[in-house]
Amino acid sequence: MFEKLANIFRIPDLRKRVLFTLALLAVYRLGAFIPTPGINTQALQAFFDAQRGTAFGYLDLFSGGNLRRFTIFALGIMPYITASIILQLMAVVYEPLAKLQKEGELGRRKITMYTRYLTGILAAAQSLGIAFTLERSGAGLVNNPGPAFLAMTVLTLTTGSVFIMWLGEQITERGIGNGMSLLIFAGIVVGLPHAILDLFEKVRSEAWGTFTAPAVIILLALMLATVAFIVFVERSERRIPVQYAKRVVGRKMMGGQSTHLPLRVNTGGVMPVIFASSILSIPLTFGSLLKDKPVIGPIIAQISYGEPFHYVLFAVGIILFAYVYVSIVMEPNKVADDMRKYGGFIPGIRPGRRTADYVNDVLTRITLVGAFYLIIVSMIPEFMIQGIHLNHLPWGLGDFFQFLPTWVTNGLNVNFYFGGTSLLIVVGVAMDTVNQVESQLIMRHYDGFTPRSGRIRGRRIW
Repeated sequence: MFEKLANIFRIPDLRKRVLFTLALLAVYRLGAFIPTPGINTQALQAFFDAQRGTAFGYLDLFSGGNLRRFTIFALGIMPYITASIILQLMAVVYEPLAKLQKEGELGRRKITMYTRYLTGILAAAQSLGIAFTLERSGAGLVNNPGPAFLAMTVLTLTTGSVFIMWLGEQITERGIGNGMSLLIFAGIVVGLPHAILDLFEKVRSEAWGTFTAPAVIILLALMLATVAFIVFVERSERRIPVQYAKRVVGRKMMGGQSTHLPLRVNTGGVMPVIFASSILSIPLTFGSLLKDKPVIGPIIAQISYGEPFHYVLFAVGIILFAYVYVSIVMEPNKVADDMRKYGGFIPGIRPGRRTADYVNDVLTRITLVGAFYLIIVSMIPEFMIQGIHLNHLPWGLGDFFQFLPTWVTNGLNVNFYFGGTSLLIVVGVAMDTVNQVESQLIMRHYDGFTPRSGRIRGRRIW
């Protein structure tokens, strides 16, 4: 393994990409220690301890603790993700944007420009909402409330969010892996040492009674099993057999071989979970300003984290975005046309429209399986952390669930690192990044990380 890691630094181009990525991630972490002016940090820590499991606690997860410390990167990458979601959904219903997506590099640049502008607008709106919330909290979070604090907060947080967007784009273009995903990955992984210390502290103080030590062992075993399950499903694919007919090109006989069309069970990766989570965080973030209103307040309370309606909306959002993402990255009509162009066909299926319909049916089925997998991985650990508050159901329905034990309704209150969403993102991003590094190694005739990826052999000279 050490030899394979050393191979990364033997290739000049790959070495530059890896070091460039690490340098920008270090810049991102450096911004986590530059505070926003005008904030009482001690009072803010107490405020976030009280807000654990709410919209602010969720946003703090993706910002790597920057929101808790209210640094210049407090908003994290969420405005950019939300802007990307909005534009992708608009491309489905708005024809001019759909045409831009089909114009190749020029259209991609225009959509990227629109995403940047929308990111700035959303970051300004979100920072203004957070500033208003901190001012009206009445907990002494702001040293000098007023228009100057609002203007300074909006300017600082918006600039920090735009700078993070630029960091992610630079990593994607000149580094290794997807820049935005790596920034989220870095923000979550930094909490690992604190999570380990938190578990040791729970065992030492017997926070859950005499059952604390066995519970921690069971929890770690469950986490390892979840990681293994994630790796297994992420590697799984549905292989459609494809046969290429023989044809004569000049004096040579071409084709005639059998191959397969690989369709991943989870084509969207972690993106449906991130999209669904970010969309749900928007009403919760801005709804905190209106939680005292007679109509909106109860609605916000029912879709808060840990509530049954939140789990339902989260599951529906994952299924919806799984299909939306697959429709963007995979076009059955294009696959069928390319297959017919090169003389390929699926045995028993006619080329053309029938092939496109068959591929679409297979995608529909495996995408539903992938969506359920994302729901299970995301919700079961979240249920262990926060529980499901069935006793909070409205219209008197909660009275039927008062007999449930506390660990069902309130969870085990484990550190956020063991949440399903964060675990899925960490494993998924790590696998994608390793795959990209491995492909670079194999392309340059070096051994990859996995046993199946050997050195590419050249022709033998006798």
